[in-house]
Amino acid sequence: MDETLGFLGGSSTLVNRVTHEIRQRIAGRTLTPGAKLPSIRSFAETMSVSKSTIVEAYDRLAAEGVIQSRRGSGFYVAGHLPPLSLAEIGPRLDHAIDPLWVSRTSLDANDDMAKPGCGWLPSSWMPEAGIRRALRAVARADKSSLTDYASPLGLKPLRQLLARRMSEHGIEAAADQIMLTESGTQAIDLLCRFLIEPGDAVIVDDPCYFNFHALLKAHRAKVIGVPYTPNGPDLDHFAEVVAEYSPRLYITNSALHNPTGAVLAPVVAHRLLKLAEQHGLTIIEDDIFADFEHEPAPRLAAFDGLDRVVHIGSFSKSLSASVRCGFVAARRDWIEGLVDLRIATSFGGGRLAAELVLSMLKDGTYRKHMDSLRTQLARSMGDTIAKLKPLGIIPWVEPRGGMFLWCKLPDGVDAVKIAQRGLAEGIIFAPGNVFSQSKAAHSYMRFNVAQCADPRIFSVLEGLIADQTAAANS
Repeated sequence: MDETLGFLGGSSTLVNRVTHEIRQRIAGRTLTPGAKLPSIRSFAETMSVSKSTIVEAYDRLAAEGVIQSRRGSGFYVAGHLPPLSLAEIGPRLDHAIDPLWVSRTSLDANDDMAKPGCGWLPSSWMPEAGIRRALRAVARADKSSLTDYASPLGLKPLRQLLARRMSEHGIEAAADQIMLTESGTQAIDLLCRFLIEPGDAVIVDDPCYFNFHALLKAHRAKVIGVPYTPNGPDLDHFAEVVAEYSPRLYITNSALHNPTGAVLAPVVAHRLLKLAEQHGLTIIEDDIFADFEHEPAPRLAAFDGLDRVVHIGSFSKSLSASVRCGFVAARRDWIEGLVDLRIATSFGGGRLAAELVLSMLKDGTYRKHMDSLRTQLARSMGDTIAKLKPLGIIPWVEPRGGMFLWCKLPDGVDAVKIAQRGLAEGIIFAPGNVFSQSKAAHSYMRFNVAQCADPRIFSVLEGLIADQTAAANS
């Protein structure tokens, strides 16, 4: 095998590549303590290196105590199982394109930092007065609302109200088909625990919400990206993937797709559901931005009747990230198993949050807030587009609502470099490859229009783009 790399130290680099692959497999639980490593011959073929490279890599790992050699038998993983490290699963990425790092930086950011790359609304946009009023109302209610666990499915009056709200989108679900959760993320986590095993294939959109990648990595799923178009997933590519990998799940947004802002077309929805039926695929429809729409888009759960589609929602983005309340709607024969998992992982739910959400839904506070919010977001969307276009930053689509713009940067400009240098200027950007499983979105960036009021964002962008362009032309 040809191992010539054309630079000094190539052999050492190959050994490092092999040792890193073994460490990743151990971190990702593909290789557990006591598991036998591939034979030297077979692993040399897998890695396209010489057998001597594998021998040296195994010797190094054995010297560090990571693996053990057993005479006449081979090499085995040593010691105890290390703590799960998401950073060690998959390729090592620069922090500027690591979704976990982007999330942590945004959450830790002080008030002086601009956050056009974060995924939530400014606190000043939230209905603080309405939340305080609801808190006072809940405080005057029965004491069990303040002190007791919720029932296994969650507060029944809220589930009944959610069922009525879902019916407005054509989704027919009884209250006993709805289980409250602490968030949309918890709902997806429970569904992954319920439906997949480590190594199972799961389809996501490319690009998609970056925390899908992190969550599926934690479940050790095989994540496969399918290109997303302005009308939904690329169905030809989707059909090839389901035929080749037999995936268990597909996780997507039907309306106001994150990060692109696109909307699923009805004809794509019907063809997608037909593929799901043919291949036994379950679809998780993440609908946490439902209330940001000006006009309702098609819902997979409405077409499917909650057969192969599981529908989830949350109030974290629209009402309060501090009031943790979401839900999952699924077929009846799955709900009991999901309830058991929820009890096993978090025991009783937060009744106080559910009571608070119910109060704001019933007294009209939430409806008035969302009416105002949609108008405010539409204004910010137009303002942000107008400020980005002179910089050569063009929206992929102009969304029908919501807070996100998925934008193409000028030719030759790398979003990762913008994000890296933006941090030094006190600005958190979200480069496209954070959202892309294929890492093919290096020239794209997601902007949260609600977080784009700070004029520094655009002056810094202008300077950084000019610097990259000048460097490319020098």
